[in-house]
Amino acid sequence: MDSLLIILIGTATVLFCIVRLKLHAAVSLLLAALVTALLTSPEQIAQFAASQGMAESQVNSLVNMSLGKRLATAFGNTSGKIGILIALASIIGTALMRSGGAERIIRALLSLFGKKRTSIALLSGSFTLAIPVFFDTVFYLMIPLVKSIGVRNPKQFSLYLMTIIAGGVMAHSLIPPTPGPLFVAEEMGIDLGAMIIGGLVVGLVTIICGYFYALWANKKWDLPMRDTPDISINDLKQFSEKEVAELPSLWLSLLPVVLPIILITGNTFSQMALESTGENASVFQVKLAQFFAAVGDANIALMISTLIVMYLLWVRLKNVETFKKFIFEALSSAGMIILITSCGGAFGQMLQQTGIGIRVGEMAANYQMAILPLAFFISAGVRTAQGSATVAMVTAIGVIGGMAQADLAFHPVYIALAIGCGSKVFAWMNDSAFWIITKMSGMEEKETIRHFSLLLLVMGFSGLLAVMVLSKLAPFV
Repeated sequence: MDSLLIILIGTATVLFCIVRLKLHAAVSLLLAALVTALLTSPEQIAQFAASQGMAESQVNSLVNMSLGKRLATAFGNTSGKIGILIALASIIGTALMRSGGAERIIRALLSLFGKKRTSIALLSGSFTLAIPVFFDTVFYLMIPLVKSIGVRNPKQFSLYLMTIIAGGVMAHSLIPPTPGPLFVAEEMGIDLGAMIIGGLVVGLVTIICGYFYALWANKKWDLPMRDTPDISINDLKQFSEKEVAELPSLWLSLLPVVLPIILITGNTFSQMALESTGENASVFQVKLAQFFAAVGDANIALMISTLIVMYLLWVRLKNVETFKKFIFEALSSAGMIILITSCGGAFGQMLQQTGIGIRVGEMAANYQMAILPLAFFISAGVRTAQGSATVAMVTAIGVIGGMAQADLAFHPVYIALAIGCGSKVFAWMNDSAFWIITKMSGMEEKETIRHFSLLLLVMGFSGLLAVMVLSKLAPFV
């Protein structure tokens, strides 16, 4: 069966189960993954595995793997990537809110920027943090702040939520050293400096457009704040009414948020510096890179942050039973998010194994289009079909990467940027971030499509437009 038809059947299955049958998201995603896997032939699996550069023995192993084991492996792969992070992030978020730390940060933020510029502060802060750090991690650390400030002005909650999404999501696909743009730049032989500058310029255009969409969406659709398992609206309101003296100190409140950013960023840039100097690296440089490699892994960095924020919560409560209750609630909430996200990851990997990336590449070869829109739509097609922005970028560069060597009328960095923008279109239920955002912000699926999926759609197409204009105005700058 053709990969495109399998994708359509899998997509219809998950939508029918969630929208029509009202089944739980985890069950719906697993059923869709099962249907997709059943329809995928061994030849398609083998072709997919070979395209990923697997050895012959690995290809045969994947082809001969039982259906149940394929599903379980895909589930486990996703859980392995995000399971610990979500559990730790849930504890950090709960402890920050329950201790009053998030409230203390918000008061400082309002004092510094003022109420009218809060959304701009969240937008710019999220964009800056997401350059060296994965979007998921930035979202985990900022969602407690959004909840704490949203309770003051519930009508602006969706605006604040969309600003941290809009600020953080594009950097993941446009600006090295995150894996997607780094891989694309290396494959096309593009100087990292050019990729970073181009990504910053196009990224700024996209977040401005995203911000205007957020303003419009906030007026058009009402997104109520809801109780989530980690904290209720009433509890948040109680913290907002406390005196400053009753809240933790600002530096201790900020430490669990800022420290993992410093450690992860330090790891990223120390490794880049070490690679650039090579054998000429000093002993101090090597030791520094080793230190950050140990503590700058996202799991370890968030573990350190979790220990700090648990200390902060204990100091504020000094009650064993209440302390245990809050940590248990945080982990219970995280468990459901991990389950749904891992089921979404399994569905996404089953879609990938249909060979949809190869199929899109064949279609691109058969239809002549301008190269920048072509790069964009290949990336967008793969992202929409299987849910991973990084996979979409890798697939797109595999299809048209050779064109970078052709006699182009513009710098090849514009192709890389078009691919990055395309990888944001269209994020929906086969994307793990979709479920993380849905559950941690208390939204329903249709609300996430409005406030996340459509937001990315606007940003992706505005990025393509910006790339095409820049390629005309400054082709080789």
